[in-house]
Amino acid sequence: MGQSIREKYGALFEKVASVSKAAAKITEFNNYQEANPEAKKFADLLVTETIPDSSEIKNLESLKDLYDRVTTKGQSGLIMAEHYSNLDFPEILYMLEKTGEPWAKDMASRIVAIAGMKLNESGAFVRLYAESFTRVVVYPSRSQASFQGTPEEKEAEVQRAKKINFAAMRAMDQCKKRGQIILVFPAGTRYRPGKEETKRGLREMDSYLRLFDNMVLLSLNGNCLKINPDTPDDMLSDILEPEKITITASPVIECKAYRKKVIESLPADCPDPKQATVDEMMKILDEMHEKEDKIRAQEK
Repeated sequence: MGQSIREKYGALFEKVASVSKAAAKITEFNNYQEANPEAKKFADLLVTETIPDSSEIKNLESLKDLYDRVTTKGQSGLIMAEHYSNLDFPEILYMLEKTGEPWAKDMASRIVAIAGMKLNESGAFVRLYAESFTRVVVYPSRSQASFQGTPEEKEAEVQRAKKINFAAMRAMDQCKKRGQIILVFPAGTRYRPGKEETKRGLREMDSYLRLFDNMVLLSLNGNCLKINPDTPDDMLSDILEPEKITITASPVIECKAYRKKVIESLPADCPDPKQATVDEMMKILDEMHEKEDKIRAQEK
């Protein structure tokens, strides 16, 4: 069994904590957060020491297609990715940069992650890691559902969530205008084995399909940072275990045409067309993942 992040990097956390700049409390006024270059040095170290050189991106030309549509045609770009660990986002950026292609390096610099508030509000060291990357911070629906408090406190939290998420939509619109590419983990949380609900796409992902021109789906096979089953809510206890990572990109999908096609295929009495649209997208990701799993099994 590997080491936890805390065991391997705890001393380094203490040394670099002073470079942190990100807010410990998210509001509608601070939920677009640019990457902190000093914090990124730490995240880069963690990724390079953990991800094997054998790792690869398959169908890289699909990401080039998305990049070209954003940079030369002025269209908006969206990446929907599977989510298994807190290394998923930095490994995507790292592996793009590692291709050595100038466009891929520029693409990595343009990607903005949609991140939940927990990364900022869970503690100083988790926040330090999160601020290594540019992100738009949202109040996830799962966090709203699990909030504990009096009826008055719950109502106040509902209003806070609305303000933060409305500001996030404005921030994403500005990202699109600047030629940035939004990356979303549609399940909204890391997948926990045995808990299939953590792999189901969130209903609100349907709004992204309405707001963006093009998307690429990314399946992620291999996981270098596994959730510690004894302390699943403590991100610093996640276990580092180097393993080959394979990122597979789908062809570029035109969002509105895709959404229209799925909705038209649904029965007239479908109780929730929005969720059905997201479920179909997650089905594609599952199929991509399973196909790559079979390839990896044959290679062993």
